[in-house]
Amino acid sequence: MAEFTFYTVAMSRGQISRWALHEAGADYEHVVFDWATRPATFKDINPMNKVPALVHHHGGHDHVVTECAAINHYLAETHPEKGLLPDTHERAAYFRWLFFAAGPLEQAIIAKSLGWEVPEGKSGQAGFGSYDLTIDALDGWLSRNDFIAGKRFTMADTYVGSQFVWGLRFGSIPERPAFRAYVERITQRPAYAAANAIDAAIIKGAAA
Repeated sequence: MAEFTFYTVAMSRGQISRWALHEAGADYEHVVFDWATRPATFKDINPMNKVPALVHHHGGHDHVVTECAAINHYLAETHPEKGLLPDTHERAAYFRWLFFAAGPLEQAIIAKSLGWEVPEGKSGQAGFGSYDLTIDALDGWLSRNDFIAGKRFTMADTYVGSQFVWGLRFGSIPERPAFRAYVERITQRPAYAAANAIDAAIIKGAAA
């Protein structure tokens, strides 16, 4: 048995965490199903019935991790030799933007895609403030820094970076020079290419 079992669906957020698995060099096997045929037992792993989910078979126990940001950081923690964790001076930025992307950024993008605008004078009640505020905040950071933690790639880039890869591809994030340059930097990584090739084959097979 592999050390990790990875549950995913074609064309899903699972692609974010597969990239992390490859960056970590994790020993994993995947279980791929589609939305219509998810086994009933999957709810025992994730009561939300959502993917991705990661099960770590370790020390006679099965440890379940869900939510892409958590999965990706967990993989960095379990593979410290890969150098994907932040150092002392990178930690603040690493966690700041990792949680920013998992919270305000995703909320803002989903709200915009659903046509929901924060009413005037109510931005303080919305965790993301407004779509423009979230985008401008990240633009300011990425205009001054090559990566999420600063000068080098860390595991935070697999999560935040995936938001930009998808956002620029589908138009949910605007084209800006800092965003395009960031995506070009991170998608040159061999682990990204390897993970993307696996998911592309799965998506092609699902469409056949």
